[in-house]
Amino acid sequence: MKIVIVDDNKTNLMIVEKILYNAGYKRLVLLSSAMELYDYLQLDAPHPGESDIDLILMDLMMPEIDGIEACRTILATERFNDLPIIFVTAMGDSNIMAQAMDAGALDYVMKPINKVELLARIRSVLRLKQEKDLRKERDKRIQYELDLAKQVQLSMLSGPIQEEDVVISAVYKPSFELAGDLYAWYKISPHRYGVILLDMMGHGISSSLVCMYIYSALKDSITSLCDPESVMIELNRRMNQLHNDSLINYYFTAIYFVLDTEKQTIEYVNAGHPAGIAMVDGEVQLLEEGCCALGFFDEIEVSKGVISYEDRARILLYTDGLSEWLEEEYEDAKVTLTSCMQEDGMDDPAALLQRLQPRCEVMNPQKDDICLVMIATK
Repeated sequence: MKIVIVDDNKTNLMIVEKILYNAGYKRLVLLSSAMELYDYLQLDAPHPGESDIDLILMDLMMPEIDGIEACRTILATERFNDLPIIFVTAMGDSNIMAQAMDAGALDYVMKPINKVELLARIRSVLRLKQEKDLRKERDKRIQYELDLAKQVQLSMLSGPIQEEDVVISAVYKPSFELAGDLYAWYKISPHRYGVILLDMMGHGISSSLVCMYIYSALKDSITSLCDPESVMIELNRRMNQLHNDSLINYYFTAIYFVLDTEKQTIEYVNAGHPAGIAMVDGEVQLLEEGCCALGFFDEIEVSKGVISYEDRARILLYTDGLSEWLEEEYEDAKVTLTSCMQEDGMDDPAALLQRLQPRCEVMNPQKDDICLVMIATK
């Protein structure tokens, strides 16, 4: 426990030192001006060391730099913005004391000093500092765990595929540390690919954990069941299993499709998700056929859509975070996205987002997770 005492009057320094020392505070530093305090704290040092100061007791009226100015300067320094400061003063002007508290001091003691009052205020302020230190340590630990969870979440996302017959890629911009969007794709057979994009209810830790739960079921469901109707029914069953042990009914929207590059077909189900956009042989088709969002009901009716192509197909999937972001600036997100897809070279979702981003970010900052998945046959 280290306490710094600052007063330009040596007698006052000795009085406060004796009171604190007799009360068991042995690590005391005595300084006679704000400049000495600045030097001791190394405020101007380019690479200052760690501070072990727990409290500053400071006179309010000092020559050159008074206590209020010194308090503001110290607390404005990042290393010391939580450092408790108590003013020790003979000033009884309520306006000046209000300025002192506005500068960031936690308390004040009037001169002549009452020993019992001084020690009581010191104990109170040190308890507050201890609570703040514990909270900062807890927040640091939580942030570390969030960073770790974010890395785990990102590691689940499928990497780009570039095969002879198809290219699949995505761009992902979470609005929070952890997000509720998830995409995945799997090669079911030499010419068949299962692709899914889902958007979990809510944001943050809870949505992210439910996403991870669903992710654990994705690969087995897609590679063993394959058929879009069967996969959606299975994922709905998994969500309802989760509800049995939860007070909150989570749900998610999704689009899942199977691309067969040999038969040149796209079989899909849209579960309450923004309609995917398919550019098939130069014409636009929306992926709207399907069912309700997954997790609402124990049993769901699912209908499958089928699209065939002769030459080439490109499919864009996106979450509502993108459509809501776009519609603050453009009237219809689907029209805007379709127009961008029709431009040459727009087979890359990152390039497509870059095309839209500059104007939208100025007019409407991102509020929700944004995810785009692009699939292009060759």
